[in-house]
Amino acid sequence: MTQTQTPTPTFVCTICARGGSKGVPGKNIRMLMDKPLIAHSIAQARATGLFAAIAVSSDSDEILDTAREHGADLLIKRPDELASDTAGKLPAILHALTETETRLGVVVDYLIDLDATSPLRLPEDIQACADLLTETGASCVITGTPAHRSPYFNLVERAPDGTVHLSKQLSSPVLRRQDSPECYDMNASIYGWRRDVLRDDPKVFYPDTQLYVMPRNRSIDIDEEMDFAIVTMIMQQRQAK
Repeated sequence: MTQTQTPTPTFVCTICARGGSKGVPGKNIRMLMDKPLIAHSIAQARATGLFAAIAVSSDSDEILDTAREHGADLLIKRPDELASDTAGKLPAILHALTETETRLGVVVDYLIDLDATSPLRLPEDIQACADLLTETGASCVITGTPAHRSPYFNLVERAPDGTVHLSKQLSSPVLRRQDSPECYDMNASIYGWRRDVLRDDPKVFYPDTQLYVMPRNRSIDIDEEMDFAIVTMIMQQRQAK
């Protein structure tokens, strides 16, 4: 008797990179070690062997040209209304998904989005997120790292009258940080969705959203010059090893 094989799910990767960064001007194509910043994410996606296509979405022709030079499969010019300072990332991802499926002529099963400004992730992190999606059946997977501050112990909020209080409180006071519930900082490095869920109800937090935990030394998001310097130092240390 011939057994019916389960079809291999189709994954696509999106990398969304605007051209108008203010914290670090031109950061998405700024040289980091031996290649432009965005090229690190393209190379990591390629190294997984997971994706039917790696699509880069941008309002910048210069970013798209750089992505082409460094191996992106699809170049998607983002409409101006999806590239403003106030535009959210989810509409840009949905636009990239629509363009990708149209050009490939298929409906995909899963989408993985990589933040171009998080170059310290490893291909193994991307694969682990894909595995978490398929093995749990989750609607969405996000990545995070153990929080530097705990909302139950040493993260405070200021009230309108200037007084401060813990962001979250339990029925019994937490006297030691290690006794507080585990909390994580979203590092924005990798997001993964089931395609049907993302299309029907685009958001990040569903009842079954899963978390993949990454160490701090792979979780730095470049948002200012100091971040760029720290990431460069970590990459130099990796190279030296």
